[in-house]
Amino acid sequence: MGSASASYRGHRYPVEVISHCVWLYFRFPLSFREVEEMMLQRGVIVSYETVRRWCAKFGQAYADGLRRRRPRPGDKWHLDEVFIKINGELKYLWGAVDAGGNVLDILVQNRRDKAAARRFFRRLMKKTRAVPRVVVTDKLRSYGAAHREVMPSVEHRSHKGLNNRAENSHQPTRQRERAMKGFRSVGGAQRFLSTFSGISPHFRPRRHLMTASDHRAEMTVRFAIWDHVTGVVGAAATA
Repeated sequence: MGSASASYRGHRYPVEVISHCVWLYFRFPLSFREVEEMMLQRGVIVSYETVRRWCAKFGQAYADGLRRRRPRPGDKWHLDEVFIKINGELKYLWGAVDAGGNVLDILVQNRRDKAAARRFFRRLMKKTRAVPRVVVTDKLRSYGAAHREVMPSVEHRSHKGLNNRAENSHQPTRQRERAMKGFRSVGGAQRFLSTFSGISPHFRPRRHLMTASDHRAEMTVRFAIWDHVTGVVGAAATA
């Protein structure tokens, strides 16, 4: 099998079923029960609780595998933060994308002050193992203060109109948040969004810039990568 093969030991369902359920849940705004129903229509009997356990166990590993296969991030980063309600309390979702729209990282935090911005900057550089040439943010002063402290040599452009790319990157998250009727805990939100931001964008190429044939070809490549990351290709080879 592929990179996640050891994790499948003891599971009676084949890799193809497990990876397909995880794909359905993180790619589309579906509940665990809806994934269960879709699999039943295909003749596969699996409970929604089993789907939930698979998503919890394999989702992050799949997301990390996809991230490792991405090209090196561009040198222009767009950062933005939006509020989300978690169990009725206001929190902030910090996100960053590069110039190509690739999600670099997300982080749920209680505040949007200098300390929160500094934490996100440092986390970004550690996770990407890179330092950008330019960071683009909105007018939030916390960005400027943290930028001067963490990456003073990096150009900082602060303008609301320049940051549409980062703002647009939150749209899939908002859609999913509505479908899930919100998040119940900060930890749960962070775990889900960390996996979601690694899997969902992989299947969302910039469709508006492609012809239909180019889009089909690109999706074929991306599904092949998914099969390698999840171990489906290896399972088929050893069957």
